[in-house]
Amino acid sequence: MTTRPDSIGDRKDDHVRLAVDQHRQPAEGNDFDTVRFVHHALAGIDRIDVDPTVEVADCRWPAPLYINAMTGGSHRTGAINRELAVAAAETGLPIAAGSMSAYLRDPALAETYRVLRTENPRGVVLANVNADTTPEQARRAIDLLEANALQIHLNAVQEIVMPEGDRDFAHWAGRIEAIAAAVDVPVIVKEVGFGLSRATVALLADLGVTVADVGGRGGTDFARIENRRRADLGFSCLEGWGQSTPCCLLAATGVDGVTLLASGGIRSPLDTARALALGARATGVAGAFLTVLLDRGTDALVTTIRGWLDHLVSIMTVLGAATPDALTDCDLLLTGPVESYCRAAGIDTTQFARRSGSRVATRSDSWPGAPAEGTVLA
Repeated sequence: MTTRPDSIGDRKDDHVRLAVDQHRQPAEGNDFDTVRFVHHALAGIDRIDVDPTVEVADCRWPAPLYINAMTGGSHRTGAINRELAVAAAETGLPIAAGSMSAYLRDPALAETYRVLRTENPRGVVLANVNADTTPEQARRAIDLLEANALQIHLNAVQEIVMPEGDRDFAHWAGRIEAIAAAVDVPVIVKEVGFGLSRATVALLADLGVTVADVGGRGGTDFARIENRRRADLGFSCLEGWGQSTPCCLLAATGVDGVTLLASGGIRSPLDTARALALGARATGVAGAFLTVLLDRGTDALVTTIRGWLDHLVSIMTVLGAATPDALTDCDLLLTGPVESYCRAAGIDTTQFARRSGSRVATRSDSWPGAPAEGTVLA
């Protein structure tokens, strides 16, 4: 194995280039394609009655969607963050910084992250640090962005493949607990694309974490990215590692005291609706939005985000979900790899196909011969 003598800035630029290459040549599908809504033709409501706002990490968000962590730490990535911040300000979406480890090592890189706040002064901004960070460093990251919350990202698989990555992970849980106790903003722990298991989410709850982004397989594959940066390409066996986002949500839903977010493979407003129906409070998008920005520009990204928000409300209208939380009452058919995962994990998939109950039933007293109370009409 040969380690390349790149600077932090070179590595950050590599990550952007290789991530966009992945999204320009997307896989044929992901596990969200095996999660299907059961269509009830009389379930629809009036669009004006749909309220997409949600509460996440002590903030009210205008929609269950956010621009997830991407980049920072070089001249080029600072320019990308500026445009992402403009899009966030134009659309009202919360936005997360990329890993701020580069700033914590070299304060001269501060502006490549600070721009997320200067271009978006009234928006919701999330700082982002790794699990090796001290509480003092975490506070510095929060202060730089005047952040509303702090993401702590978990990326052991990425680090082990990264030529210059960390190799020591045993202290991560203790660091997370110390940060959660020390900072004055909510802490969101997220995976970077390999998924959070139920056991991990339960451990995070014990550590004082109240929000977890399951960050599952299906979007940007950082094992693949880091392997491309190695001279020997020796870790191709780890490409595709981990659990998909739908599987993570199915496994982790119901852990006491933890709000779930979903990222990893969110390609469309329909994927957002699917994730919400599986128990996520909101969904994060990174690679899909970054590719639009770099290929077509900031105005196109703003148009894309507004389209997502409009289409999500339309989907909720057809499903009869007046709020994002109401999507958890919608009937789902789980098939393919997701159904296989559930079967192996002991999760009853049939329960998801009959969740709507009397909400979808026609009122029994409204017309002669109507079905009994609780009947679900397909």
